[in-house]
Amino acid sequence: MKQDRREFLAKSCGALSMAAMASQMRHFGMMSVAAQSSAKEDSPSVPSDYRALVCIFLQGGNDGNNTIISNHTVGSTNTYNNYSTARSGQGLALTQAQLNSTQILVPRIGNLAYALHPNLGILTQNGTTIINNGIHELWAAGKLAAVTNVGTLVTPTTRTTYLNGSVPKPFQLFSHSDQVSQYQSGRSDAQSFTGWGGRISDLRTPIDNPPPGGLIPMVTSIAGAQLFTNGVTTLPLAIAAAPTLLSAVLAPAGFGTPPAGANLARLNAFNALRTQDLNAKYIEAASKVTNAAMDANNALQTPPAFNPTFPNTSIGNQLKQISLLIQKRTDLSINRQIFYAQIGGFDTHTNQITNQGNLLTQLSQGMRAFYDEMIRQGLGDKVTQFTMADFSRTLNPAGTGAGVVGSDHAWGNHMFVVGGGITGSDFYGMNGANGTPFPQLSFNTADDSDNGSGARGRWVPATSVEQYAATLARWFGVPDANLPTVFPKIGNFGANTNLGFMQPPAP
Repeated sequence: MKQDRREFLAKSCGALSMAAMASQMRHFGMMSVAAQSSAKEDSPSVPSDYRALVCIFLQGGNDGNNTIISNHTVGSTNTYNNYSTARSGQGLALTQAQLNSTQILVPRIGNLAYALHPNLGILTQNGTTIINNGIHELWAAGKLAAVTNVGTLVTPTTRTTYLNGSVPKPFQLFSHSDQVSQYQSGRSDAQSFTGWGGRISDLRTPIDNPPPGGLIPMVTSIAGAQLFTNGVTTLPLAIAAAPTLLSAVLAPAGFGTPPAGANLARLNAFNALRTQDLNAKYIEAASKVTNAAMDANNALQTPPAFNPTFPNTSIGNQLKQISLLIQKRTDLSINRQIFYAQIGGFDTHTNQITNQGNLLTQLSQGMRAFYDEMIRQGLGDKVTQFTMADFSRTLNPAGTGAGVVGSDHAWGNHMFVVGGGITGSDFYGMNGANGTPFPQLSFNTADDSDNGSGARGRWVPATSVEQYAATLARWFGVPDANLPTVFPKIGNFGANTNLGFMQPPAP
């Protein structure tokens, strides 16, 4: 049966089964517009060394109140007692004995004691070590920072201005999907169809002029298509996690391995077809996507020289795949990369003690294995991991009893940043009502966005997503002049766009 060109192209694209093709087809409308414009902006200057940002999204909203716990006395107030009083009765508080192994001293707050969730450190059971390494150990090494009480904001907000309505509030506050979008897009005043990772890439990769010699896009997701990776001209890549081999993530399917006979003839015809009708912008764009994927696939056929050991978990396999792709950076001719990984299950309305503990173990071990692998690759100070989440959880529990107690949607949360590029192990962020970046754990006062008898402890963020993300973007190489392009509302936060937790970029 005869097939016209369009039908053949459609069937062949379907046979390719490339993650990149699948995730990019929806961008072709924007690609067509971009391809028709001859105007180009010069790419901003950036440091010449290799750098990578690795976003790890804690989907569902990780409970920050059980992730970093205040454990000291100020004046007559024992801060652990405030936390324990709010949570112990219903069974959601961690005990001080559980926190002994993960205590940290925070320089910014006079070296006062806090503690990380015990599953973020060495995990023991009945005196036996279950997990040897966690991210807690990186605090003493100066490679773990916490940016505390971060959240979606339209403009700087306090409890007073929030309650009296004198400042705009983030759109659909406390809604999962909307707060995820606002973290990933880097703006909370309106719906956005691009993410801040994609917009950083837009600065350097116009669709018809990719990085010189670069075989893959700057932005890659290991967790499917995501708003975070979308740009206007950026063509993000989406690939499968390990144990899928890199040689298979972009491999065309349906032509045989190796192609022979009729399969080889069909592949040759498909290759020839992509050189035709390039004056039609839609067809040209489609051909460019396919060509780029196949060129990258050729470069990925030689396996990385070293196969690292990672935990066999969802986040462990995602981070392993990222580490393998970074190991191939020279073959792929790329020196700037942004990655997106995701771990779900943090919507802990019930059974939080067990569920969050298990998830934090997976997160901690995955992040530590990745950090250790970057050290092995000589990139300890060139690759930075950072966390984001929908929001935090209410200080006041939901339900009562083991296997039942959980927490509900809240607001300001604590984020981790791991890597040799951080300034040091400390708390970072804008100061809240108590004069520190860590919220005051009290209902109906200070940083609580709730009021009255129904107050549940949902902290008004002192630091915006934009301020957190802009600090990372600046280290990555985005010049100050370009920050408003990446973060359209960054001007709402004045000069406070550098929280100081990242070292200045090398010239």
